[in-house]
Amino acid sequence: MLLALDTATTAASVAIYNLESGALLAESTWQARRRHTQDLLAEAQRLLAQVGRAPAQITALASTTGPGSFTGVRIGLSALKGIGLGLAQPPRVVGVPTLAVTAAPWVDVASASGAQICAYIQAGRGRYNWCFFERKDSLWRPSAADHRAGTAGELAATLAGIDAAPIWLVGEPAPDLSDAAAALAHVTLVDAVSAWRRAGHLAHLAAQHLAQGVCDDLAALQPLYLQNP
Repeated sequence: MLLALDTATTAASVAIYNLESGALLAESTWQARRRHTQDLLAEAQRLLAQVGRAPAQITALASTTGPGSFTGVRIGLSALKGIGLGLAQPPRVVGVPTLAVTAAPWVDVASASGAQICAYIQAGRGRYNWCFFERKDSLWRPSAADHRAGTAGELAATLAGIDAAPIWLVGEPAPDLSDAAAALAHVTLVDAVSAWRRAGHLAHLAAQHLAQGVCDDLAALQPLYLQNP
């Protein structure tokens, strides 16, 4: 059984995934805002009870690694490490960049339409981080160098410079970015409800990584920061 945690932004998410059957057993996504520390483990315990499982049955853990808020990312990774150290049997661990989880539900569909994904996250003070994804490697984990940062206008300018193929813009609701990209005919904004990042998608990605033998070191797993904290 895999437990997936995502606290990279104010929208927190937890999921429980059956690795043997490939089934999502339970998932919860909520606006934690600044209550990640208070809510995260309590919500994980609630979901375990809901599906009739005990913490000792956890054999794998996954977390988003960033980008995101400095505090939020560290809370998720700290919780993952604490749970991992507390289990009798060391779990397998996978860290997935935040925007890879944002893009995950759309990569296959966009590719079938001949489009590419631009996943973004709000970085505070009117700035954004973004990264482009294509179908060529659905399990790609972008590094810090693969991400870009800037204002809504700078992201829109980047999108305007790529007109060879349609682009699907995916991320949490951002009115200023929506306004900046509205005039770009080749850019489609994924609707706000569907674009929320969910731990169920993180769990599915982590399961695929584990199936291919990809496993991170619990002690060495670190946040993916695009600038110094």
